[in-house]
Amino acid sequence: MTSVREKDVFVIQSGSPRINDTIMELLIMISACKGGSATKITAVVPYFPYNRQSKKKSHRGTITARLLANLMGVAGVKHVITVDLHASQMQGFFKCPVDNLHAEPLIARWIRHNVPNWKDGVVVSKNAGGTKRVTSLADALKLNFGIITTDKKRVPNMTTSMIMNHLDGIEPLSTLGSSIPYGEAQPQDSTQVPASERVPARQSQAVADSRGSPVNTERLSLHTSDPESSSSPHSPAGQHVMASPVHRPSVDGCDDRRAGEVTQGRLVHGHIVDDDFPSSAVSTVDNSQPDIDPMTQSHASSFFAPEANPFGPPGGEDPPSSDEEEATLTDPKIEHMITLVGNVRNRPVFIVDDMIDKPGSWIAAAETVVKRGGALKVYCMATHGVFGGDSLAQLQACECIDAIVVTNSFPINEEQAKNSSKLVILDLSPLLAEAIRRNHYGESISPLFQHYTD
Repeated sequence: MTSVREKDVFVIQSGSPRINDTIMELLIMISACKGGSATKITAVVPYFPYNRQSKKKSHRGTITARLLANLMGVAGVKHVITVDLHASQMQGFFKCPVDNLHAEPLIARWIRHNVPNWKDGVVVSKNAGGTKRVTSLADALKLNFGIITTDKKRVPNMTTSMIMNHLDGIEPLSTLGSSIPYGEAQPQDSTQVPASERVPARQSQAVADSRGSPVNTERLSLHTSDPESSSSPHSPAGQHVMASPVHRPSVDGCDDRRAGEVTQGRLVHGHIVDDDFPSSAVSTVDNSQPDIDPMTQSHASSFFAPEANPFGPPGGEDPPSSDEEEATLTDPKIEHMITLVGNVRNRPVFIVDDMIDKPGSWIAAAETVVKRGGALKVYCMATHGVFGGDSLAQLQACECIDAIVVTNSFPINEEQAKNSSKLVILDLSPLLAEAIRRNHYGESISPLFQHYTD
């Protein structure tokens, strides 16, 4: 019963578990204000619905976040205020100005006031995609940061072994007549060729170093114990063939040596296991087949490479989404190799992301930094606490997690919140209230992105 004619209206509506009802309520309210002759309508959406669907996941899929932005524009919105979009590029979906606020200052303030030895802490990203978000918080607190990556363990399959055994004994094409001109007969006996003119044959199997990079075995075959023999008679004086591929010389102070603080572990069913734990993925392979070099296996897999799709990426598939990665973590038949880059021993660890939806990657990251890295305490921190299904209960039951810090941008079930002693909810209302006030009076919102102290 309040007139909105020639008024500046702010409609506050965040995403919720009833996501489609939330969207329709927001659109209807915006349309009602537009019909009431409001001067300007601003939608305040702390958690933007469908913000993870900001790109195509299949060839005929829809970009739902862009669709929602178009619906809000048609309804009559003139300004949007939101918090921590999953992809900042989503601001381009709107035809009106967007203020994408950040909860990072609130999280940083909580760390300074509630973690005793926070100056010794390490900010860790649980995947490579969140590196920018993690480094921003680490720079603000002047802390070190680390990265966790998860990859499926490469296990040779039966088909690859059969192909390589079938091709075993066939001389590679590159070694046939490598130094004999076309049309000349090849000598039957190698002794007929002078020793100074012999060309060492290439090895038929590629070799990889400790970093997984291929090693030029042709250079290795030229290595002899005599230092004088390392120079070729056809090469200029003073030049020698490099015989050891262990380390290349540095250029401008940079080299290719492996990082010192790298910790790896095995993930089975989404949890860290010992190195001698039997793997169901490995047990499905025929143990009678010999081990195959990774480079040779990669060459054999090219026989079965799918044809390129003209309507999409090579192979016809996009990279797996976060939901698909979470599903594979809990699959007992798929073993993963998880890698932690950074030193977290005897230090508090802050695992940071934009939202907590499914618990698999969070639990895996927490167990990695504690059981493999030797971390002192683990704090899981995010802006949006979506907590789909029973994820909050699983995070509460994880012994490696000491606290779960989120904001109230997404409504959390009160009963679940009471049963979780590790859950800490930060209030976003002061941030949103100041953003509304500054927008109404035409003031700059840049101070809201700065870190402040009491």
